[in-house]
Amino acid sequence: MTDMLADRVIPEAQFDPLAAELDRAEQTGVPLSPFSERFPGMTIPDAYAVQRAWVARKLGGGRRLIGHKIGLTSRAMQLASQITEPDYGALLDDMLFEANGDIPLSRFVAPKVEVELAFLLSSDLRGPGVSVFDVLRATEYVTPAAEIIDARIERVSRATGKPRRVQDTISDNAANAGVIVGGRAVRPADIDLRWAAALCIRNGVIEETGVAAGVLGHPAAGIAWLANRLAPHGEGLRAGELVLAGSFTRPVDISSGDVFTFDYGPLGTFSCRFAGQPRGAAHG
Repeated sequence: MTDMLADRVIPEAQFDPLAAELDRAEQTGVPLSPFSERFPGMTIPDAYAVQRAWVARKLGGGRRLIGHKIGLTSRAMQLASQITEPDYGALLDDMLFEANGDIPLSRFVAPKVEVELAFLLSSDLRGPGVSVFDVLRATEYVTPAAEIIDARIERVSRATGKPRRVQDTISDNAANAGVIVGGRAVRPADIDLRWAAALCIRNGVIEETGVAAGVLGHPAAGIAWLANRLAPHGEGLRAGELVLAGSFTRPVDISSGDVFTFDYGPLGTFSCRFAGQPRGAAHG
């Protein structure tokens, strides 16, 4: 996948209006029909252009970029999405939630949760040519995390009954809507990160288990991929940023009152409770 200008088919003037639609969907709780149905030839570069326009709107409204998320890192998810590499999105300051407290479901449309590791960078990473070893040298801490994913674009189109395409997910900030950081932060040399494991427990029931090697063989591989992926734009990853390396479990649905516990074994445990109703609840 590339996101060079020559690979776009949607007119430049359309990107900001589409980003504005995503904003309205987030505020009203009414998800949009897939953009890929409106623009059947929509490309991956188009999708990232919409995402960048959405991020620009958020930054213009006073939000602050604190990092990035990497998604579609597992082989199964890539096959299901018919792509051969991950995707990425932005982490903004209002997406960061404290562990062991209540999280208002009113912030979301149709949320789910995944478990993954987060990397806190101590120095910049700029491609091309960034390796896993470069990532480990540039990382101050690795910490357990849970990502809240959402759907400002319908996961299944009401009009056609077909699932949304990866172009829709990328446009929708790679589905990112929140992150919870907890447990015990470690320096990357302190453990074999491939074997970091987690249990995702909902209301006392283990819903998912996973091992971090499921993320491209090593969770730092996703960070290296992103640094190299941003290089053609003259961008990179910056010291102080938090980067979610990608989930190693399937997403788990969230309902009102659900209490989730994320048990990372030697890396600690943290919890949260989802209170209230999602914005999308009133719209079915």
